[in-house]
Amino acid sequence: MGAAVTEPAAVRLIGLTYAYPDGTGALHGVDLDIGAGERVAVLGPNGAGKSTLMLHLNGVLTAASGEVHIGAVRLDRSTVRVIRQRVGVVFQDPDDQLFMPTVEQDVAFGPANFGLRGENLSESVRFALDAVGMSDRADRSPARLSLGERRRAALATVLACRPEVLVLDEPAANLDPVARRELADILLALPTTLVLVTHDLPYAQRVCDRAVVLDAGRIVADGPIDKILGDEELLAAHRLS
Repeated sequence: MGAAVTEPAAVRLIGLTYAYPDGTGALHGVDLDIGAGERVAVLGPNGAGKSTLMLHLNGVLTAASGEVHIGAVRLDRSTVRVIRQRVGVVFQDPDDQLFMPTVEQDVAFGPANFGLRGENLSESVRFALDAVGMSDRADRSPARLSLGERRRAALATVLACRPEVLVLDEPAANLDPVARRELADILLALPTTLVLVTHDLPYAQRVCDRAVVLDAGRIVADGPIDKILGDEELLAAHRLS
């Protein structure tokens, strides 16, 4: 029998190092593999490097050294457009991603920018609006939506591009309990590889199976989320409790 074919990780970071323009180190040799379909929470105190790490996954930031691989594709200047279609990022402020007159136009913007037209574009928009439960608000102005609805609309703008990896920055911040639950249910129903960047430990535990703790630009813990969050000494040492 031949050797089994090993699928590449959905996300692979190798020796990722980054410094801010003033020279302050933000990431220090980060190595991380995330398998296809995994739901991983990236946890850490303020200033740990969580958002900086997130912005490397689709080439918004470029590492001083190290590698980013999405599936079998290594991120570089020649592949950044492909990577940005494969890795969708949902920012904490939905207004960063909602700027068109209607929700439907916002959701269509991304896939149209990647070249979809006609029925293919319409189908992607319908798929994304259905996935977040916003089909009945397609013609509404984002300005008339609640914060929870705007978060879901922003998620739809990314899902319409059919990403393989979905990265979310503090998706539950400032949401009421009903909106938090609705968003969690949506995320749990998605088959996409999920990277949740947060310091909201209960929400991370609700949505994710695995946790990575980042502090001072280094991974200090990685394992099943229930085990990580049950380690009171670890949480206290890294200002998570």
